[in-house]
Amino acid sequence: MTKTLPGTRLPGYSSVRHDVGTALTGFLDAKEQTAPGAELRYLTSTLRGLLSGGKRLRSILCVCGWQAAGATGELTAAIRTAASLELFQVFALVHDDVMDDSDVRRGQPSAHRALATAYTDSGGPLGRAEAHGMGAAVLLGDLALVWSDELLHTAGLDPSRLAQVLPLVADMRSELMYGQLLDLQTTGRLTGDVETALHVIRYKTAKYTVERPLQIGAALAGATQPVLDACSAFGIPLGEAFQLRDDLLGVFGDPVATGKSILDDLREGKATVLMALAVQRASPTERMTLRGLVGRSDLDEDQAAQVRTILDSTGARQTVEEMITARRDAAFAALKKAPFPEAATAQLRQIALAATERQT
Repeated sequence: MTKTLPGTRLPGYSSVRHDVGTALTGFLDAKEQTAPGAELRYLTSTLRGLLSGGKRLRSILCVCGWQAAGATGELTAAIRTAASLELFQVFALVHDDVMDDSDVRRGQPSAHRALATAYTDSGGPLGRAEAHGMGAAVLLGDLALVWSDELLHTAGLDPSRLAQVLPLVADMRSELMYGQLLDLQTTGRLTGDVETALHVIRYKTAKYTVERPLQIGAALAGATQPVLDACSAFGIPLGEAFQLRDDLLGVFGDPVATGKSILDDLREGKATVLMALAVQRASPTERMTLRGLVGRSDLDEDQAAQVRTILDSTGARQTVEEMITARRDAAFAALKKAPFPEAATAQLRQIALAATERQT
């Protein structure tokens, strides 16, 4: 599943969050005013709801990358580029929720659920609601993807900067699709293959959530290759730590803080590092329990508690905590060597702490 930053505020970037939100609102307002019909608002109202949530991690990292490359001054083009990443994120979230058949996103009904309800509220037959919601959500995701590209191309970048940014954006998009495919292929297959689970999170989260937004921001400022490489050296371990934390929160977290159920990952049978470690270490009886419960669409809280007990007793949960710490430390070590301005380094360190702090 594609993730958002677990319940904590990122320090020092409230103005970026605000400015990105303003850019998105202005863009959608213009789209609705020039739409061929009022029907488009049926989709854009749902899109606005999704864009109102989240911590804007990718936007903030994009601006951090711009600063890490030594840029100062007028932020308009960087803000609009960062806003385009938020539209791409919504595309990914909407399609991800369709694939996972998730009910909740960012503390509210997922797009396909919201669109199904809107359909019946407008007089559509109840028997068609689910199919309509899924189909409309696919279209909404497609629309967000197209508009993310349009917003990027109208961000005000000069041709040389746009030429440097576009290959990174293309790589990010392809890597996310690859990561999502890997996620689909491994979901429901309960194995002890930790390396494959790590490979999935590198592509579905680490590169897309941290590395590429940083590099895209740096490219906006004409970054040299050493700066781009430093973005990778910091971004990959931090992105992996971020996903490992989110996997823990997906099973042990507080739904009020995370905005999503703590049963979804277990019901879907997500092939996380946490689960792979437990399968590796479980006794035959524990392994039988895991195979009998994980992946059940009707898994209840009592059954989930049995799974959590095994995740604890095998040491899987603690090992994931140690992996998070090791990757965060690797990100900090990369920062010490990075050719970034001191202020950018300090902000990135704060972001790393916020994205990986223990909350379970």
